[in-house]
Amino acid sequence: MKTRKLSRRDILKSSTALALGTVFASPARAEAPPAEAITPQLIEAAGKEGKVILYSSMDLPVGEKLGKAFEAKYPGIAVQIERSGSERLFQRVAQEFGSDIHAADVINSSDASHFISWKKNGWMAPFVSEDIAQYFLPQFRDPDGMSATSRIYLSSIAYNTNLVKPDDAPKSFADLLDPKWAGKMVKAHPAYSGTIMTATFQIVRELGWEYLEKLSKQRVMQVQSSTDPPKKLSLGERAVMADGNEYGVVLLKEAGQPVEPVYPSEGAPTVSGPTGIFATAPHPNAARLFQAWLHTRETQQFFSDYTAQYSAHAQVVPKPGRRKLSDLKLMKEDAAGVEKMAEEIKTRYAKLFHV
Repeated sequence: MKTRKLSRRDILKSSTALALGTVFASPARAEAPPAEAITPQLIEAAGKEGKVILYSSMDLPVGEKLGKAFEAKYPGIAVQIERSGSERLFQRVAQEFGSDIHAADVINSSDASHFISWKKNGWMAPFVSEDIAQYFLPQFRDPDGMSATSRIYLSSIAYNTNLVKPDDAPKSFADLLDPKWAGKMVKAHPAYSGTIMTATFQIVRELGWEYLEKLSKQRVMQVQSSTDPPKKLSLGERAVMADGNEYGVVLLKEAGQPVEPVYPSEGAPTVSGPTGIFATAPHPNAARLFQAWLHTRETQQFFSDYTAQYSAHAQVVPKPGRRKLSDLKLMKEDAAGVEKMAEEIKTRYAKLFHV
């Protein structure tokens, strides 16, 4: 029997407001539960379960690095990671719940609007760690305790320094429409990547569909994940990255690759990656332990240093030599807006870019 593909309209009953990494309170709950510490009792209970299953849109090497750090901290508890693009994960979760399959404990998405749906459907479990309660500003944690922003990053422009001189490099999204870049750009797809879905919404809001219509005529190489454009750029397969994750470019540059990020004059699209626990988690104690550990200062600092992403934890400081978000012009994230426009974005984008 064939499985019917579910759209967001099938999954979502209604929308609720969400700012950067934050689902606003719904009528279902009045407030978040009391903050919980990482106690010996929680560690023991998690140890008896022996495993935590993470659905994640993080780059697999990043997720695996985190998993190994958790396993080293808590021996005997294995981390199983299922990695895919956020839009594919969203579809997978909907199909699994529709079939009464509950495999995942914890999920991280680079499309914060997904938590609107999951929370509305009652699929998320409330949990607040001490760090989340004390060191995450309200806009970075769900008031009902259903999720917290684990990472913040940007979708930027970039160029290959072997192929493009600094003075000739694009400085804005508008510059990408110059005929000289035709056939020389790469970008990712919003139907696969939550990062690109989020960024595309912000670009459409700020620049209009007319901008993407013009960009689509530039013979742009189309890839799936937001992690792919930085790689294509560093290999010299394309001279310019029209979108993709900025942290990938930063890490490649720090590794000596010929790439340079550009923060467009119109503002760089901002992306938050919340994490939450499923109410049907098969390993609920291990899930709570992982969620608490992920949002500690120690883990958030490690994550920020290792991945070149930004943390919402108030005690985390950027690695020396890296830019601060406060130094950059940013486009504002609006997850509720993404939720409303997601199907339109996927449909119109596919027609424009013939994918």
